[in-house]
Formats: sequence, C-alpha cells, structure tokens
Amino acid sequence: MVNDYLVRLSIRSAMFAGAITGFVFGLFAGSILGALISWLAGAVVDWQNQLGFSLGIAQQLLPLGNQVGSLETVSDRWFLVIPAVGLLVGLLGAFIGLLAGGLWATLVNMGVLPIEVNVYRRAARISKVPPVTRRVRPPKRRKAVGE
Repeated sequence: MVNDYLVRLSIRSAMFAGAITGFVFGLFAGSILGALISWLAGAVVDWQNQLGFSLGIAQQLLPLGNQVGSLETVSDRWFLVIPAVGLLVGLLGAFIGLLAGGLWATLVNMGVLPIEVNVYRRAARISKVPPVTRRVRPPKRRKAVGE
C-alpha cells in the first residue's frame, strides 16, 4: 500500500458530480416543498370558507379573498405542482452543486485542500513482497499577508 497525496483533480468531473448531487438533493427537497405548498393552499382555502361562513362576510373582503381561485387550482392540481416544484428546486440545486464542485476541485488543485489517497499495488499482493511505501508531504501552505 502506498500513501500519497492527490496532485490533480478533474474540474469537469467534480463539477458533474456536484451537479448530480445537487440535483438529487434539490429534487427531494423540492418535492417536499411542493407537497407542503399544495397542502397549505388547500388549508388556506378551507380556512377562507370557514371564516366567510362564520363571519357572514363575502370572500372578497377576507384576507387572500381574490386569490382563492388560484389557491384552489394549486390545491386541486397537486399532482402537477409537486413534480414541477421538485424539478425547479432540483435544477437550482444542480447549479449550486456545479459551482461548489468546481470550487472544491480548484482548491484541491491549488493545494489548499490536500487529499490523501491509499493505493494498493496488485504485484505486491500477489508476490507476497512487502509493499513499497513512500511518504510525500503535502505542499506547504503559503501564509497570507498579515499572518
């Protein structure tokens, strides 16, 4: 087994991995948010109906009175709202993950965040020869002005 530090990391693959991770997390969180929005729209419509009945006031005079039609549409079309919000939040998460993956790969390539890797040699395991170990120190970090 050889312990060493990673010298170069592909920025493109790190950005792609970050985008996939961000999309999956955003899709999950967005679906939960879409379900919450649909449920909340239905709860507001029910509250408006009960409030209008108990107070005897026209719906236009109640809070959110003019938006009852759109809230009913959101509540009734929950099967479209949940995936749509999930995809929108997923795309936003993919974009943020893309940028974060690129930043991480850049910091690794600059030597700010060294990554230690362990490599097993096949020939060393097969021939029962003790593995060659080599220690390489991470590059020294330069101090910023004022440190």
